[in-house]
Amino acid sequence: MTPVTGILWLTWAALLFGGFALGRAPSPGKNRIPTPARMGSSAVLVVAAVVFALYAPGSLPLALTALGMALGLLGDLFMARLIVKSERFVFGGIAAFGLCHVAYIIALFAAGDALGATDALPRWGALIAAWVFGLVMWFIVIWRPAKERGALHGAALVYALLLASTLGAAAGLSLQRPAFWPVALGALLFLISDLILAAQLFNGLRFRLINETVWLTYGPGQMLIVFGMGLALYSM
Repeated sequence: MTPVTGILWLTWAALLFGGFALGRAPSPGKNRIPTPARMGSSAVLVVAAVVFALYAPGSLPLALTALGMALGLLGDLFMARLIVKSERFVFGGIAAFGLCHVAYIIALFAAGDALGATDALPRWGALIAAWVFGLVMWFIVIWRPAKERGALHGAALVYALLLASTLGAAAGLSLQRPAFWPVALGALLFLISDLILAAQLFNGLRFRLINETVWLTYGPGQMLIVFGMGLALYSM
C-alpha cells in the first residue's frame, strides 16, 4: 500500500465508521451515518481505485475496478434519492449497481487471464455455485414473501445473479490466487448488504440499526473489492 492509498483508506474509515460513531439519526428509521459521510466514503473509494490504476498503467482489471466503483457511487446517489426523488429511484440504483458488477466481473476474469488462473473447475465451479446461491436467496428473501409481484421483482433476480456472479468470479480467482481472498470477502459482504436491503425494500423488514447495518456491510465490501484488487495486482 502506498502512502497515498494509505491516507485514502484512513479517510474512508473515518467517514464511514466515524459517521456511525458520532452521527445521530435525524428521525426514527433514518440512517445515523450522515449522507455526506456515506457518499463521501464511496467517493474516496473511487479515488483510491483510480490511484491504483494509475500506479499500474495499462492494467485493464484495475481500470475496470475503478469504473465499477464509480458506478457504485452513482448507485449510492440514486439510493439516497439525490438524483431521483420519486419511488423510481430503485430502478436507477439497480441499473447503476448492475453495471458496477458487470465491470467487476470482467475485471476479475481479466485478472485471472493475466495471471494464468484459468483452471476450469475452480473458475466455473465457484461461479455455478454462486448462481445457485443467488437464485435461492432471491426466492427466499424477495419472491416468496412478496404479497404482490411486479417487474421490479424480476429486475431484482437479474441483479441478484449479477451479485452472485461477482462473488463466484472472486471466489474462483481466490481459490487459484489466495492474494484475492479479500476481494471474495468483499463480494460476499456486498451480497449480504443487498439481501438485507432487498428484504427491507420489498418485504418491509425492520430491526434496530437496519440502515446502518446495510452500510456497514456494503461499505467494507466495496473497500475490500477496491483495495483487494489494487494490492493483489500491484504486488504481482
